[in-house]
Amino acid sequence: MRVVSGTNKGISLKAVPGNSTRPTTDKVKEAIFNMIGPYFEGGIGLDLFAGSGGLGIEALSRGLEKVIFVDKDGKAIHTDKTNIAACKLEAKAEVYRNEADRALKALIKRDVVFDYIFLDPPYKKQQLEKLVLIINEEGLLADDGVIVCEHGSEVALPEKIGSFQQIKYEKYGIIAVSIYSKQTDMEENA
Repeated sequence: MRVVSGTNKGISLKAVPGNSTRPTTDKVKEAIFNMIGPYFEGGIGLDLFAGSGGLGIEALSRGLEKVIFVDKDGKAIHTDKTNIAACKLEAKAEVYRNEADRALKALIKRDVVFDYIFLDPPYKKQQLEKLVLIINEEGLLADDGVIVCEHGSEVALPEKIGSFQQIKYEKYGIIAVSIYSKQTDMEENA
């Protein structure tokens, strides 16, 4: 597992010890960023089920100015911090140990609005639809922002969740990626 592109290209990333997390493969990571980027000129990201931090670190390497990393697992948080330090990205990262729902509540209180939100929860405890609805209702995504959902390919997410429309869907073996963005009033009335 490594940083695929950008300023930190080629740096190896450690995986979270044990089998409690499943890191995004380099192939899927590259595909995700080709769909939403591939590079950025600033912006803020949220890596809500950070695991080893691969998606958030990739986003920083490709130009996001800041990413907030959240995971409930202590080993994941330690691995996140180790990988962020290996890439010398500490000044651009905030790392928190918290449950996804609680983290969103804390972010709502901070009035943070994200340009990119990465949701890669454990496949067995899939709660993507609920989380996307919270993000929608609380205005956590910028008007031109995107939500990237990584999930098992057997899971079919709805094409529309709240005011978000699925703009891309790709399968990679047992993994699928669904990407959502806000639907504008003009699109709704078309």
